[in-house]
Amino acid sequence: MSENVRPYKESSESKKVQVAKMFDNIAHKYDFLNHFFSLGIDILWRKKSIRLLKGRPSEMILDVATGTGDMAFELLKLNPKKVVGVDISQGMLDVGIKKIKEKGKESIMEFQLGDSEEMSFADNAFDIATVSFGARNFEHLEKGLGDMHRVLKKGGSICVLEFSQPQAFPIKQVYTFYSRYIMPGIGKLVSKDKAAYTYLPESVQVFPYGEKFAEVLRKVGFSDVEIHPVTGGIACIYIAKA
Repeated sequence: MSENVRPYKESSESKKVQVAKMFDNIAHKYDFLNHFFSLGIDILWRKKSIRLLKGRPSEMILDVATGTGDMAFELLKLNPKKVVGVDISQGMLDVGIKKIKEKGKESIMEFQLGDSEEMSFADNAFDIATVSFGARNFEHLEKGLGDMHRVLKKGGSICVLEFSQPQAFPIKQVYTFYSRYIMPGIGKLVSKDKAAYTYLPESVQVFPYGEKFAEVLRKVGFSDVEIHPVTGGIACIYIAKA
């Protein structure tokens, strides 16, 4: 299970603590490496997520595991009154908060430190909740998704963008080689934390995808689950109703 894969194997700290520490370590290079490793395709995946959410109620939006805010800024295209981002890494949030100020979005955006499994928000507070490339970092997947369900209004929407495991030749073979052998080396060179980019492919390998992830969403209370594979199945966008 993804709960058992942790960034620093020699450490006895919980996955939650290790993930926060890892993202603090790579925050200064995260945006660059994220776009570099995906060849910028991750930007297109977020844009598609927004297109899939269009037409749904979007007054109050929550972005879980917001990191430096890439998804949160895309969510502004849904014309919300407020976008709130929450993350366990203060280092990542500091980068995101700087972006908010630079873009002059303080009136409609707010980022705060918080645990995705025990969020401080009231029940039924948001119209939409999103998490992009963060669900596999939850220490307890069902608990994290369950708390997202709790803070959504009845009939509200969840959108999960997460890496998957492509099955078609040759995408599967190229992706596996790239993520196992190329990514960790470049990640260590640029961010000085090889563990972070070794953890990424390992966490993807054990994370449920496709119908298995849809079942987890249903188990915690979501319905009308849609699965949208992107770029040959390298990632999937999941949309569901609370």
